[in-house]
Amino acid sequence: MKLERKVASGVAWSFSEKLLTMIIQMVVSIVVARELMPEDFGVMAIMTFFCSVALTIVDSGFSQALIRKAEPSDEDYISVLSFNVIVSLLLYGVLIAVAAPIAHFYNQPVITDIAPVLFLLLPINSLCVVQTAMYTRELRFKLLSKIVFSASLISGVVAIVMAFMGCGIWALVVQRLLMMGIKATAFWVVRRWRTSARPSMSSLRAMAPFSLRLLATDLVASIYNNVAQLFIGKVYSTTSLGYYSQAQKLKDLPVLSTVQAVQGVTYPALSRMESNREEFVEGYLRIMRMVGFVIFPAMLIFVAIAPEMFYLLLGAKWMPTVPYFEILALSGLTYPLAAVSYNILKVVSDGRVILRLEILKRLIMTLVLVYAIPRGIEPVAWGMTAMGVVELALNSVVACRHIDLGVGRVARVLLSSFVLAAAMFGALYLLNPYIEHLHVAAHLAIDIAVAATIYLSMAFIFRLRAIREGITLLKGLFNR
Repeated sequence: MKLERKVASGVAWSFSEKLLTMIIQMVVSIVVARELMPEDFGVMAIMTFFCSVALTIVDSGFSQALIRKAEPSDEDYISVLSFNVIVSLLLYGVLIAVAAPIAHFYNQPVITDIAPVLFLLLPINSLCVVQTAMYTRELRFKLLSKIVFSASLISGVVAIVMAFMGCGIWALVVQRLLMMGIKATAFWVVRRWRTSARPSMSSLRAMAPFSLRLLATDLVASIYNNVAQLFIGKVYSTTSLGYYSQAQKLKDLPVLSTVQAVQGVTYPALSRMESNREEFVEGYLRIMRMVGFVIFPAMLIFVAIAPEMFYLLLGAKWMPTVPYFEILALSGLTYPLAAVSYNILKVVSDGRVILRLEILKRLIMTLVLVYAIPRGIEPVAWGMTAMGVVELALNSVVACRHIDLGVGRVARVLLSSFVLAAAMFGALYLLNPYIEHLHVAAHLAIDIAVAATIYLSMAFIFRLRAIREGITLLKGLFNR
């Protein structure tokens, strides 16, 4: 019960932080987007691809190995920290060297100016990896939440000020760098970790089999999750890429917030439950039920209100983003659930099946992109959404096989929430013609109020287990 209380408290703190951070990032994104041009976001999308890949290599799966390990020693921690720092510095040098060719390839000279600053994310992030693993193992999510929220708030305010001052793309660069810098500083100030242990290759070798398989998996995923943006920026334009990347970014805010809040807490907790298979299976189903209950209505509401939301918040300049956002928001229905099943595989497998599964998914995605990219940006968005369905199906089937759970049982856990969310979406579709004459703000407010009322009312009427569990969880937390 003590572990269950820690998990519940961790989910609450983590979700609260993610929710507040999401709100801050959304406000910052909206304000900055009104001041900057779509081309600026296109350039940042190109740079984000290289940052994401490099950050994956810096970690190399060792942080997950530390969390998974029964009793990691100081020698393990210092070995991983040293590895992270050395690899980050090497990659920083490589990326600076290739910045000029990248700028020439995309005909964006500004890349050579921002690269030396933006890629400082790598060495700064290398100082956060071990500390984050320590806090996660100890389920100290309250502290993690406070640090991440503070970093988001301060860096967001600075980005807004710089945008109003006419700093252009530098507002985005400084925001990312400052957020990472604040996190790194806070981690080391709050936890002044010292050890007399020395880095050891034997320690890294012991963790390497699992870590390197996870690295290969995460690396392939990191490349493929962003590779479409590289082609859009070259085949079409950085302005078109700006529209697409902004749609993806705004879609990712609620999706990734949900995923990170649940995964960050449940991975270490499920790792401890793994020996009790019945408890483990029930934990998996409970997480899937709660995630589906939250994410299904949220993403369908976004699809329904997208035109009004973009016009009111971002202005006419960003209206070309709406079709991409509506399509990509549908992928948000499946990605969080696929991520939960992926977490299960990280706990119960040795990493081999994860790598093989990732290779299969990316082969399918290669075919999708080869077909979609020449046909336009909307086909690319539809292709990414279709891949979300494929990823959920494959992850869930393989995860269920490893824990002797029927896939049908998982589908039944999700079905009720999906049906209610679909009914809510249908009601909005029928309602919109009758309120389209209203001011856009009133239209938006009515849509959200009606959607929330319909969904929650039906959840209570049909006594969904997810809402009962949610209420029980909230009561327990408030009582504490």
